[in-house]
Amino acid sequence: MRRTPSLSSLRLFMQVAITRSFSETARLANLSQPALSRTIKLLEEELGVRLFDRNSRNVALTPAGAALLPTVERLAGDFDLAFEELQQTFAGQRGRVIVGALPSAAAHFLPAIIAEFRQTHPQVEIILRDNLSGALYQQMLDRLIDFAITTPPGSGDGFRFDPVMDDECVLVCRRQDADDIPTPVDWTIFSSRPFIAMEPRSSVRLLTDAAFAKTDLLVRPLYECSQLATVGGLVSAGLGITLLPLSTLPMLGVGGDVAWRRMAPPRVSREIGIACLENRTMSPAAEAFLGTVMAGLQSILKTDCSIR
Repeated sequence: MRRTPSLSSLRLFMQVAITRSFSETARLANLSQPALSRTIKLLEEELGVRLFDRNSRNVALTPAGAALLPTVERLAGDFDLAFEELQQTFAGQRGRVIVGALPSAAAHFLPAIIAEFRQTHPQVEIILRDNLSGALYQQMLDRLIDFAITTPPGSGDGFRFDPVMDDECVLVCRRQDADDIPTPVDWTIFSSRPFIAMEPRSSVRLLTDAAFAKTDLLVRPLYECSQLATVGGLVSAGLGITLLPLSTLPMLGVGGDVAWRRMAPPRVSREIGIACLENRTMSPAAEAFLGTVMAGLQSILKTDCSIR
């Protein structure tokens, strides 16, 4: 059974075919001429054909050699291109990154960070999955996303969580009602006015329920919404007030129709950070994007007064 020729021997054949010189090819390849001759002879034996006619003055391709040359050129070119792309992948310049994020983080933080990353990594594909915190952790377990911008895990087993920011909860009301509400706002306001809540599965709802328990308040929501834009619409219509983390306010989608006020103690907030599987090795592209996300969040935290 004939052996498959090595790529290195095929490259030497191609170089001899181009230079029409064994001595010049040996010099370029940093080989002795006898070693090059042995390599070409072995290649001819492997293929079962003579590739060169040579004498003391000339080296010429045989018909078999002429037929082989374009195939070798194509193989070498394809290999070089594939290996170059592979090196770019290893360097984080190519590949795919699937990042998960809370809806508020996906809308408010990530667009600018992705735009910055794309400037230096144009060949990396970014896929964004926005979801609730519990779903994001399940997607990480199922290896459907590389990492997530989210709240801390309910159980830390198997996850690494790096906190980035403290997301303060504030009262959100219709703008025309804001002047009548003294600041800081007393927590009892939520038991005296209609309350608009997020759905029970959301991290925001868990946070507000815990806040009311902490302040010994019994608050029964008049409305429950799954989308922050719906909450914004109800608030702007004067149908009630709500309690939300500052980072979610851009998601309300009502422009200047709503206002927010800080609460009196106790201060209630949630941690936002980057979570990933503890023992998972991420791709170079994911590692590169993770570094950009971490730096971007820190920068936003310093410049965006709405989340300080």
